[in-house]
Amino acid sequence: MQITETKSEGLSREYTVCLSADEIAEKVDSKMQEIQRTAQLPGFRPGKVPVGVLKKRFGQAVLGEVLEKAIGDTSQKALEEKGIRPAMQPEIQIAEGFEDGKDLEYTIAVETLPEIEIADFAKIKLERLVPEADTKDMEQALENLAKAHQTSEPIKGKRKSKSGDVVSIDFVGSVDGEEFPGGKADDYALELGSNSFIPGFEDQLVGVNADDDVEVKVSFPESYGAEDLAGKDAVFQVKVKEIRETTPAAIDDELAKKAGLDDLDALKAAIGEEQSREYVNLARSRVKRLLLDQLFEAHDFELPQKMIDNEFDTIWAQYEEQKKNASEEEAAEAEDKPEDEQKAEFREIAERRVQLGLLLAEVGRQNNIQIAQEDVNRAIMEEARNYPGQEEMVLNFFKENPQALENVTAPLYEEKVVDFILELASVDEKKVPLASFIETLEKDSEDEKKKAEKPKKAAKKPAAKKKPAAKKPAAKKAAASKDADE
Repeated sequence: MQITETKSEGLSREYTVCLSADEIAEKVDSKMQEIQRTAQLPGFRPGKVPVGVLKKRFGQAVLGEVLEKAIGDTSQKALEEKGIRPAMQPEIQIAEGFEDGKDLEYTIAVETLPEIEIADFAKIKLERLVPEADTKDMEQALENLAKAHQTSEPIKGKRKSKSGDVVSIDFVGSVDGEEFPGGKADDYALELGSNSFIPGFEDQLVGVNADDDVEVKVSFPESYGAEDLAGKDAVFQVKVKEIRETTPAAIDDELAKKAGLDDLDALKAAIGEEQSREYVNLARSRVKRLLLDQLFEAHDFELPQKMIDNEFDTIWAQYEEQKKNASEEEAAEAEDKPEDEQKAEFREIAERRVQLGLLLAEVGRQNNIQIAQEDVNRAIMEEARNYPGQEEMVLNFFKENPQALENVTAPLYEEKVVDFILELASVDEKKVPLASFIETLEKDSEDEKKKAEKPKKAAKKPAAKKKPAAKKPAAKKAAASKDADE
């Protein structure tokens, strides 16, 4: 095998590989001998068919199979000998005019992964916001819990019902004079102001006395679950049997014990943790986005153009699909931006994703970062739970489809690398009230919108910039997530 480099521009490489006719003939003969051992043809004993007969019968098919395998093996070997780490699948073109008995010549066109000089992560300074529940939110949660454990007793004396009371009622509903299924109940305990009935029903029972007969007129919402009732007027004949006054439970240690905790302090701590938990992922996403911003600014290397093109095509296809499913208002807003401007914006996003993906992959490769199998299994099981009753089918799908499995493992790998970098970076934690944290997120969102509305500058990385090809074994690639776009 002879390898000749014919192009070396930036990350682009081209090689001509020549396999001699003797090398090909040797591989064909070896394959024929393999076939001969099991071949069965009329007129010959099993395993005794002459090679010449086999060549006439199967020669072209065997030659094609041999060439396909030879090109696959030798192209990989050629790239390894040249120290090339392909950014994507190489393109192979067989020279015209090949015939059996002649040398085989083909070209390999490939883009290499760039050499990346990784910055000192210790110099990265970040602030991680730790949201804490506000006093107002805490008080509201305690009030809701106290209300959930409220008690009620018949009103003393005679007074009209008010919001917050529980009325015991019998009722019969009808539409166009006809009763309907589910429109009738006896001794139903309804808390006025709970909005548990259709709009307007509870309001008409405020200001009534026990033993009153009340005619309640309402309209079912257009979005009502039962199609035969949606949007229709209804009349309910209601008998008010009893009015009970409610008293929320006292907010004390006893309430905490009803909630399964030792005392009020433990209850408050649990509520604070629960209120903050839903924002933990948002806090993590924010610090990750800030980290990716700094990583993007701190690194400058040439990017494989085909990787950018592929990423851009993916983004554009998603954009086109979203336009098809968009509302008229959303579609009109999207049309406000000229297509060439939109494409330029998406190409910048593609470049950022590719750069950060390559950078994170290189950090992971150099530091031998691995995903634990139990993490992969957990992610697959979480995905399977989205399809109740089809879990086994989902698990088999991932076993049989490496690309689908890659879509699960890539985000896990990225998070592992991000965690590794955050451990090395200087990250200060700052506790902030929950309301303040939400305001910060809203401000971040507004800042991103303003940034997107500014005129686009030229891309940070000149296309013609050159770097020497990397001399290291192929790296596992981490696909930068959508956090990289923000």
